[in-house]
Amino acid sequence: MTGRVAVVGGGLAGFIAYLTLRRGGLGPDEITVFASEPDPAAAWRRRAAAIRQTHMRSESDGHCLPTSFPGLAVRDARQRRSLVPLVRSICDRYHPTVEDFLAHVEELRACSGWTTRVFPARVAHVRAVAGGFELDDQGVFQHVLLATGHPGNAMPEDLGSDSRAVHAYEPHDYAPTVCVVGAGLAAATEWLNALAAGSTVISVRRREPVRRPLNVPRPYLSRRGLSAFHRLPPMRRVGLLRSLLVPSYPPGREWDEPLARAGADGRFRIEPSVNGADQVICATGFLRGYRHDALLRPLVDEHALATTEEWVVLAPDSTVPALTDSTRTLALSGVAAQLAYPAADTLMGARYVAHAFLRRCRTR
Repeated sequence: MTGRVAVVGGGLAGFIAYLTLRRGGLGPDEITVFASEPDPAAAWRRRAAAIRQTHMRSESDGHCLPTSFPGLAVRDARQRRSLVPLVRSICDRYHPTVEDFLAHVEELRACSGWTTRVFPARVAHVRAVAGGFELDDQGVFQHVLLATGHPGNAMPEDLGSDSRAVHAYEPHDYAPTVCVVGAGLAAATEWLNALAAGSTVISVRRREPVRRPLNVPRPYLSRRGLSAFHRLPPMRRVGLLRSLLVPSYPPGREWDEPLARAGADGRFRIEPSVNGADQVICATGFLRGYRHDALLRPLVDEHALATTEEWVVLAPDSTVPALTDSTRTLALSGVAAQLAYPAADTLMGARYVAHAFLRRCRTR
């Protein structure tokens, strides 16, 4: 198999890239998607189900369309024949339901020809060759986007062998007493889930969470904020990233009031370490860094790519400078692209990378 463009990874980032390429004028026969399963929302769906997530943290523009507008608020307003979603969106108070988001993904999958372009294979090796990149024995492609997703769930080392411990993103119920390790959105969601199930909840955290609507401050989603970020040398960018990616969850009464009531009743408290609770839920997110990614690790080692701590050094357009030139493109999407876009593991970040990748596919 040979081709012009390949997207390695069939999750939401790969799906957004495919839709963006199609809207940008690339024909379906020019694009091959390598994915282990045909549903682009499969991995996200499983994690959302595990923590009983009901609403998106993102706002109206947290969708898979190639352009920010129209967003999910417009879709919701049309379906409900109501202006309320639009008004809430203008006030930054619109958060689509998980059900609506998944229906949106399914609609796009059905009408985009996605299923016909997905090749059921897991690419294990990328090698730079003249004029492109060889993907295992699948052939050579001129432009390649690696959208490999999160490399796995992060479990604290001291809890790896604890029979009480389960990761938040794995299926679970709630015991009478529950220790929740972590302080981000997944942890906050699990506090409320366990309280609603009748459990007593102990929050174990290393630091106090930041309260903000999105997981990255808004200035770093703007052109001006990104320009300042890109001007920093890689080590300074890493330092800034670490400060931006601290645990956070949104402000609001829907979080504060249940926790305050449970605290007054003696059913919610904060402790510095895991105690003798019946169950330990690790809301500790994902493994971080290219070393944990089975595709990126050998790519970095074999091509001696520049790295800074756990990140591959990227150009502002998310391309790998050492392997990208006037004849070929290698770009990263998703969490691996955070040195190019701090919120790269969001739907907005996937769009940012997809449009940059499209520009190279159209001009090279």
